[in-house]
Amino acid sequence: MNQTQDIKDTIRNYLLDEEILRKRIKSENVEFGFQFVFPPGEHKRVQSMNVFQPKNKDLLIISIGTQVSPPHIEALEQQGLQMAFFKELRKTLHLKNMFFFLDPQKYRYEISEQVFLDDEHLSKNDFYRLVRNVFNIQAYSNLLLIDFCSGSLQPEDVDDSGDFDSKSNFSLYT
Repeated sequence: MNQTQDIKDTIRNYLLDEEILRKRIKSENVEFGFQFVFPPGEHKRVQSMNVFQPKNKDLLIISIGTQVSPPHIEALEQQGLQMAFFKELRKTLHLKNMFFFLDPQKYRYEISEQVFLDDEHLSKNDFYRLVRNVFNIQAYSNLLLIDFCSGSLQPEDVDDSGDFDSKSNFSLYT
């Protein structure tokens, strides 16, 4: 077996052990990938997440995508806080050292973490530490969104330092 097959089997087994594996991701752009839900157990509010190895790369990416719901979009727009929310989210993701992609025009974003594969084994603890980190940052982003939408944050409460160009593709590197 090669390293890709080994890590694929290891990750699949970790997800199966916790009964959170949902489906295999089929794409010509990945060596392998899985969709899973988190947290494990009988929680009513689980989130769909992905883990995959990009084609010809020696790393794993764990990601979670979020589409802001229509009621939250309406609340942000009524208060004029769309750009303020995405600015604050971007600052938070930088602070937490996360990879991300923000699409303010379509009210969606993706948060991810990556780990480079080497000769060392990726332990179950290390894998789930990465998963929890991505999940927790996404959960925090939901709390931030609720604060913006509930009126507990006003435009003047948000630091407007730095321009936020809604036409750029926001990522860790912009």
